[in-house]
Amino acid sequence: MNRGSFGYVLIDFDGTISVIRRGWREIMISMMVDILADLKTGETKSDLIKLVSGFVDELTGQQTIYQMLRFCEEIRHRGGTPADASIYKQQFHEHLNTHIADRIQGLKSGAILPEDLMLPGTLDLLENLTNRGLELYLASGTDIQYVQIEAELLGVTSYFKGRIFGALDQYQAFSKARVIQDILQTYAVQGDQLLGLGDGCVEIENVKAVGGTAVGVASDEIRREGVNAWKRDRLMAVGADLIVPEYREQDLLISYLCND
Repeated sequence: MNRGSFGYVLIDFDGTISVIRRGWREIMISMMVDILADLKTGETKSDLIKLVSGFVDELTGQQTIYQMLRFCEEIRHRGGTPADASIYKQQFHEHLNTHIADRIQGLKSGAILPEDLMLPGTLDLLENLTNRGLELYLASGTDIQYVQIEAELLGVTSYFKGRIFGALDQYQAFSKARVIQDILQTYAVQGDQLLGLGDGCVEIENVKAVGGTAVGVASDEIRREGVNAWKRDRLMAVGADLIVPEYREQDLLISYLCND
């Protein structure tokens, strides 16, 4: 594991900084299972939950549209005729936006404090990394308009200085791997100067693929403390160099990574 020579940090958003969208996985799986069950293939609900959970988890960290494209394949496989993937994505967003509406309104009104919807220690982590002169990039599989709004509501936008990226309608134009390649090419640096933090397998794999150091964030998004064992096991399996539950000990973490 590389330590001490970082210049750039790629950070995921949902589950890594923000817990505004906690519950999204259950909402997506439920929506897909209900639609597949309507095809009346004889599969049990338990079978469908296992199937859908598998590909939703596999694709977590990529843009939401990729989960919907895979969902369309499952409908076709069962003899159905799917709508366009973008329709299912819109349907999912409608369900999720309803689910999180009180959180968004609470942040806007001040009834909910930003720190109540972030992993503990997040602002201290971002401040620490910034003060060390590292350039921070935020990259999320969530649609860019939501990422920008929610990052602003949480008060983290300024740390990224315009370097905030998210899913696009023209989804081929964005990926976390592409953001990483842009960093390396723009600054003509090697991958060992890249540090990544995320709770999804995609960003961990992308950072490791170029020789960077990847910190897996095995966050419990409900309790906001302690290690989520399911996340930990998946992050370790794809090569995370370190696992943290949140950032209460961010000072020790960054000191270790920067080889103080």
